[in-house]
Amino acid sequence: MWTIPRILANPACALLLFCLARASGASAQTFTSLFSFGYPYGCVPQGALIQGIDGNLYGTTPNGGCDNGGTVFKITPDGRLTTLVGLDNPNAGLIQTVDGDFYGTTSEGGTDNAGTVFKLTPAGTLTTLHSFDYKDGWYPLASLVQGDDGNFYGTTVEGGAYGKGTVFKVTPDGVFTTLWDFCHLSGCGDGVSPESALIEGTDGNFYGTTAAGGAHRAGTVFRITPTGNLTRLYSFCSQSGCADGWVPHASLIQATDGNFYGTTEVGGTNPGCPDGCGTVFKITPTGTFTTIYNFCARGCAEGSYAYAPLIQATDGNFYSTTFSGGIYSEGIVFQLTPGGTLTTLHAFCSKAGCPDGEILQQPVVQETDGRFYGTTEYGGTNSLGTVFALSVGLGPFVRTQPTAAKAGMPVNILGKSLNGATSVTFNGIAAAFTVESGSLIRTSVPEGASTGLVQVATPSGTLSSNVPFRVIP
Repeated sequence: MWTIPRILANPACALLLFCLARASGASAQTFTSLFSFGYPYGCVPQGALIQGIDGNLYGTTPNGGCDNGGTVFKITPDGRLTTLVGLDNPNAGLIQTVDGDFYGTTSEGGTDNAGTVFKLTPAGTLTTLHSFDYKDGWYPLASLVQGDDGNFYGTTVEGGAYGKGTVFKVTPDGVFTTLWDFCHLSGCGDGVSPESALIEGTDGNFYGTTAAGGAHRAGTVFRITPTGNLTRLYSFCSQSGCADGWVPHASLIQATDGNFYGTTEVGGTNPGCPDGCGTVFKITPTGTFTTIYNFCARGCAEGSYAYAPLIQATDGNFYSTTFSGGIYSEGIVFQLTPGGTLTTLHAFCSKAGCPDGEILQQPVVQETDGRFYGTTEYGGTNSLGTVFALSVGLGPFVRTQPTAAKAGMPVNILGKSLNGATSVTFNGIAAAFTVESGSLIRTSVPEGASTGLVQVATPSGTLSSNVPFRVIP
């Protein structure tokens, strides 16, 4: 298993926390290095980026910043970066709620130095909602998810009643509840050390993975209700030689077909790496498991060690990254069809010094301009990580925030060039709306709407949401 060394150096802080990008021209498939991290701006980014309501991207670094403890940053799509605040080891990415505030976790800090849950306003005001105390969890590595009920749900890698991690709920006001203590079942059959974020399924339950434990001590896929009833759906290494993979570090996604998809760091059927090179898998809501892809099928030119979750893009294909492998052995961005055909889109460290970056733990995110954005942990001008963009020719779309709500509840629509929009519909039902900016429309779920695509008519054409919006009864 890979470990990441903590950066210990602490040079003097720079006064300027604003940098311009290095950009290149666009084409049908174009890779662009947007920013190289350095200590004043943060370094070794490990959390996924998110698109904010202002059209910019937001992320975290667990190291660097003025006190070398980590940062929250904003970066424009053309590469201008601003440090918003310093934090104590924010390993995970952020989430943004409909009111514009950001929420996240730190793996250290707080009253007992066991990690925190925090809120951050766009203006940079930081509020600690909860400090972990070991008994209720310790070392949260994953981002939060906001449930249909408005509360936040997450995981800790360690701590809890058995010291093996927890699932928790915290309200926007900071009222904290432990929902599950891992290793509760005999032999830790329920799993150990959940490193990844939960996702909320269309059934209203939460789904996740543990990196260890289960029937074969190789990790699990589980489902947990909002009230804390946990069901193990699958134990990895159930197949001979761990052909089904093991050590799933990443969170799941629920694709448009209703099934869940994920990755394992090691295992699989190709012996090109010690303990196997990793897999991509599919699992149904009832636990039927299928391996979709085994890495190193072509001598690791297509990457190895899938550490990051997948995303499903607007073309219906899956996209993600590998920790290493590729023709330069420093990781790739790949496309994978639902049928299991993999295409390498970019292999990192293509030039001396790795100016494009190297080593990836997190997925790419598809912004509403159609491009993919992501981070590398190392490489770049200062060898401390990069932000990059990748265009594969996909067109613009709109994204809703949140992706599910009841009739009458507020919804943000994120996009590009939304000025002049003439209509907003939820699965064909018109909604009243206000255009706040070229990147934001505010609306609410209209009465009579049903689950389906959200569409925005603009002077340049109609934009559809990337996923169906789910109307909650």
